[in-house]
Amino acid sequence: MKLKAIYFKLLEDKDTYKTIETKTEAVLFKDKNSKFFGYAFPVLKETDVKAHLETLKKEHHAARHWCYAYRLGVQNAVYRANDDGEPNNSAGMPIYGQIQSFDVTNVLIVIVRYFGGVKLGVGGLINAYKTAAQWALEQANIIEKTINIEYLLTFDYKNMNKVMRIIKEKKLILINQKLEMDCAMTIAVRQKEASSVFEIFDRLFEIRIKKI
Repeated sequence: MKLKAIYFKLLEDKDTYKTIETKTEAVLFKDKNSKFFGYAFPVLKETDVKAHLETLKKEHHAARHWCYAYRLGVQNAVYRANDDGEPNNSAGMPIYGQIQSFDVTNVLIVIVRYFGGVKLGVGGLINAYKTAAQWALEQANIIEKTINIEYLLTFDYKNMNKVMRIIKEKKLILINQKLEMDCAMTIAVRQKEASSVFEIFDRLFEIRIKKI
């Protein structure tokens, strides 16, 4: 098997990822009168990131910095690290480093800093932001989720029992269904089982399946 084929086979076989279940309560790290409040949030898109930042800026309106990092996606993950006025790479990247260390995705970590009047230096800032991010993730409930592929099934009512039997036998996730003149169902399938499930439905007469 060629290296490229092996690589994509490994990607297909690894169909789980780690994320956090819910927002964490604030953790507090202190150094020379500066306070660093750390938060971790589950996020799915950049608009979620913006909303959480806006909320924290209202809640901590007297703070000096709202530094953050996030990672979105799994196989083609994207990330961003923001120093928000702190020295270059002294805040955002140390925060992102903890996201990498805990191997989680679809996660936003925000560290809110109240300046205590004493400069910490770049080394002190790196330690503060790294530690606050670490503490935020340590108190988070980290869970494992599957990478799912979604399919749309369309068929006549007479095939309903046949479709539902396969969904039950294969333990597929029924996301939604629309029962009008014809039946339409959206199902979610674990990535490593997606090809075989597609073939099962595709072979059946009068049942149409397509990837969403």
